[in-house]
Amino acid sequence: MAATLNLKVEFGGGLELLFDNVRSHRIALPAHVPSSRVPDSGSRTPRPANITFLIHWLKDNLLKERAELFVENETVRPGILVLVNDTDWELEGEGDYELKSGDEIVFISTLHGG
Repeated sequence: MAATLNLKVEFGGGLELLFDNVRSHRIALPAHVPSSRVPDSGSRTPRPANITFLIHWLKDNLLKERAELFVENETVRPGILVLVNDTDWELEGEGDYELKSGDEIVFISTLHGG
């Protein structure tokens, strides 16, 4: 069982500005959600890392400013398109999608000021 997952994470549509203006990141994410991140975790079985965990990890480790423009109610805020290996995350189970090493996750803001 791998201790970490190697992922490519990209930001577009202006979201990269919240991540120190860096569009593409290669990260090593823990393969399992730490028990401190699992609400009401009575089970000792580690839960595989999913996109919800990735979103929180990104917020805690890479986000440089204005978290409210990226996260809302424990997920990405409305108007952010999430792609998992070029497929809309809604077809992959959204936040419940279990990440695999080599996955490419893209976050694109579809909201534009005017």
